[in-house]
Amino acid sequence: MGRGYGLLTERQLKILKMRRDGLTHSQIASKLGTSRENIVIIEKRASRNLDRAKETLELASELGGGGKVELQAGTRMIDVPRIVVDEADRMGLKLRADFTRLYNEIRFKAKKHVSGTVLKKPVTILLLPNGDIWVQAE
Repeated sequence: MGRGYGLLTERQLKILKMRRDGLTHSQIASKLGTSRENIVIIEKRASRNLDRAKETLELASELGGGGKVELQAGTRMIDVPRIVVDEADRMGLKLRADFTRLYNEIRFKAKKHVSGTVLKKPVTILLLPNGDIWVQAE
């Protein structure tokens, strides 16, 4: 097996990127010289690993003194950093993220949840015990 990327193998990451780019299971199988069924299995395992990672981050946040911020649809992007910083202050947590990082994390990691300058779908920001953040967008 190839080099790993966190909880994903090199092959899983490659397949997820190809799916993100709009390729079908059959197209990917053809490019990688394997069966469609094999691609489906690899993608399911990758998705399961990503779900486990998200659950682990959420649990670590809850157990380790972090927390989470639920941003509702309709929230203006310009307001997001203030909302997150205010919640971190309320928890006594020193963030390792500034306005620009908070804004960009949502803009790029949850881009399907943003329309112009407003969130069109809810987004959750996990505040990790070390002060780091993690954007969750379902």
